[in-house]
Amino acid sequence: MPSKGLNVAPYHQFTKEQWAGLRHDEPMTLTAADLDRLRSLNDPISLSEAEQIYLPLTRLLSLYVEAVQGLHGAATKFLGTNGDKVPFILGVAGSVAVGKSTTARVLHALLQRWPSSPKVDLVTTDGFLHPNSVLEARGLMERKGFPESYDRARFVKFLSDIKSGKPEVAAPLYSHLVYDVLEGEEQIVDRPDILIVEGLNILQPGELPRAGTPIVFASDFIDFSVYIDADEEHLQKWFIERFQRLRETAFRDPDSFFHQFAQMAEDEAIAFGISVWNAINRPNLMENILPTRGRADLILTKGEDHTVEQVALRKL
Repeated sequence: MPSKGLNVAPYHQFTKEQWAGLRHDEPMTLTAADLDRLRSLNDPISLSEAEQIYLPLTRLLSLYVEAVQGLHGAATKFLGTNGDKVPFILGVAGSVAVGKSTTARVLHALLQRWPSSPKVDLVTTDGFLHPNSVLEARGLMERKGFPESYDRARFVKFLSDIKSGKPEVAAPLYSHLVYDVLEGEEQIVDRPDILIVEGLNILQPGELPRAGTPIVFASDFIDFSVYIDADEEHLQKWFIERFQRLRETAFRDPDSFFHQFAQMAEDEAIAFGISVWNAINRPNLMENILPTRGRADLILTKGEDHTVEQVALRKL
């Protein structure tokens, strides 16, 4: 048995400068204008950061994709089955307001521009939330974003169909304007080379059956996962800043679910945002999201100014 004092660090740790050195000659295929279009509200990203952080990551991903395809080829040769390529699934996880959407969109754009021109799709897990009518019936509207608010069986079925090479797999769509799943509207994912899945709880394993019965979780289908990390005080600050920006923009749309907050005074809006963070987002972070950080293959840690300061890559 290992000694009590044994401490095996599961990650290689890099400063931004060390990680940037792993870019080698990976070309930058995005412009500053592209990044302005791709970034989320209140989530700045510069061309320099994209070159330092995301180009080395895309180089690493190219090697992982090649390795996974090699493993699949070995398995199909052993089994004597067909050699169709299996889609590579990349997961992007992290807290509310940490910048998951920006990371996912930047990676989507960069991966599409590989010399091999792979087919890359991006899906967010928001569409797999239960509709508001279901959440209200179950008393879960105040826990929207918590694991129990998602149709986890449907999400696992979606990932299973993607991995099996099934054509034209449907993913439900979500509208942040109306704050609900759009009934009857879907995104069709048709046998991509790479699928990026972005969401709060994608790395959760769930509870294991005591009898050892085989069971699958969403995380079982993810070939490589990225967790975007930041101190909780920064996350709260970014959430309040984003809420303020939305109050001045999207919330002014009469069709917005949050239109009622557009006329709030600034101090009232800040107090409301803090209450939402403390009642919903912080508990979800501490209970469900943060505990999955150690399951990620790569952790990008951001500083107060939103820029990535440290990178941790899981050891094989």
